[in-house]
Amino acid sequence: MPVGTLYLVATPIGNLGDFSPRAREVMCQVDFIAAEDTRVTKKLMTALDLPPKPLVSYFEHNRRQRGEEILARLLDGQNCALVTDAGTPAVSDPGEDLVALCAPAGVPVIPVPGCCAAVCALAASGLPTGRWCFEGFLSVNKKARREHLDALKNETRTMIFYEAPHKLRATLADLCAAFGADRRISLSRELTKLHEETLRMTLAQAVDYFEQTPPRGEFVLIVEGASQVVTEQDEDERMMQALAQVQARTQAGETLKDAVKMVSADCGVKKNALYQLALHNGDSTPKTGPGL
Repeated sequence: MPVGTLYLVATPIGNLGDFSPRAREVMCQVDFIAAEDTRVTKKLMTALDLPPKPLVSYFEHNRRQRGEEILARLLDGQNCALVTDAGTPAVSDPGEDLVALCAPAGVPVIPVPGCCAAVCALAASGLPTGRWCFEGFLSVNKKARREHLDALKNETRTMIFYEAPHKLRATLADLCAAFGADRRISLSRELTKLHEETLRMTLAQAVDYFEQTPPRGEFVLIVEGASQVVTEQDEDERMMQALAQVQARTQAGETLKDAVKMVSADCGVKKNALYQLALHNGDSTPKTGPGL
């Protein structure tokens, strides 16, 4: 008997119109649904006019036992849709553990794309999006929280954090102390909902603003990375490393234009300079036009 499939179905983070036709089709076809909160999922299915399906709860405090039970049903040939209360499963979510169980057991895991608050807020932040890291929720333990932020002091990528309204002021104060008052931050709240808002300011300004304004709604914090002082030698080394990656990609069949576009973003080098360097080093396969 063939094994079943685990579908990771993204659900709306506010606006029901963001639920995709493909997600609807999958939710109608699976044998059962694993939900973070079955009550929330029942309301969602009713609002979206989805047919009823058997629901099992799968959340932080039962993920070990329930994960094994879900895996057994998948191995028995049943198909399952994993959903959270809002957004994409397995991102800052116990669904990560279920995927980790399924992968070595040979159970296909298929993501059904949709909303992700982190990516939505990053896109609207006005901060660099070429390289970023997702840090999720900071620990409530002061020591662990301080160690986490200390480890990020020299992080040059844009950083993404989640925060609840009742902890926002303390988190902003900690971020300001760790990264400096002038570091830029974008704060998005209630994404896709009626009172959606994105604020762009420095960390010091954010601390002052929320001392006067009570935080409301769930927040996504997009924090600018540390400035990077690059010496001429460092730049040359990065460019040569980028060139090697471009050459490997074009030898594997990618166009020069596509290879340069991807590698320049990953390595943080200028596209046009990398393109010209690749041409001058004999990489002319395949031709894509006079320039980028």
